[in-house]
Amino acid sequence: MSAFDAVANADVPVRDASTVVLLRDSDQGLETWLLTRVRGMAFAAGASVFPGGRVDEADAELPFAPGGVALTASRFGCDEARARVLLGAAVRETFEETGVLLSIPVADLSGARTDVEAGRIGFGQLLRSNDLVLDAEGLRPWSRWITPVGEVRRYDTHFFVGALPDGAEAQDVTSESSSASWVGVGAALEAAQRGERIMLPPTLATLASLVPFETVAEALAASEGRSLEAVQPKITAGPDGGYRADLPDGSSFLLPRATGGGR
Repeated sequence: MSAFDAVANADVPVRDASTVVLLRDSDQGLETWLLTRVRGMAFAAGASVFPGGRVDEADAELPFAPGGVALTASRFGCDEARARVLLGAAVRETFEETGVLLSIPVADLSGARTDVEAGRIGFGQLLRSNDLVLDAEGLRPWSRWITPVGEVRRYDTHFFVGALPDGAEAQDVTSESSSASWVGVGAALEAAQRGERIMLPPTLATLASLVPFETVAEALAASEGRSLEAVQPKITAGPDGGYRADLPDGSSFLLPRATGGGR
């Protein structure tokens, strides 16, 4: 049964989550890292998504560089305690799913990624033992999406954009994806429109919002003017057995039948 077939249930808890739109410049223009979720996943199965996931209580205890936490709290309209958790989850999930560490100073600890993902070593422990702090200022708030009522799992997902650190290499490593790679922002959107990639509304809308920018620097600078009002799509039955996601601004997306909510 698709998550879209679930009966609306107001008792499903809405959990905080973070997503990172990792960006890099290329000769073909702006590129982002996309993972294709394995088909057996309970959430966003088969969909192309950005790195991310739900927050963990331990994310609040990670070492941070000063400055970025207050900015994130101000932009998302939350207190600094919640901002720390959101930023911590963003950096941790990016590391677990790509091996890229958004830290100060920049470091390659990808060899420890599997141990962190499996819980054999705490992310905070790894950072402190290498005298590293999280680069909170390197992540810029971009948008906020809440999973629609009716899903079996619901998230209040805070999207950040961030640049691939100099010298870092994203890797196709996480067990939660069947493939992962750098993709041109426009090319990814066109692939979804042709039906070659399954994407959910947050991913589609995020890609569309990045199309106007030619460089990472331009996209990061534009983050300051972004509206961060939470977007919660309304899912209704669409043609051909699929579903339609209607957004508050009047736009809509046709969705494939068996994906569920996602990034």
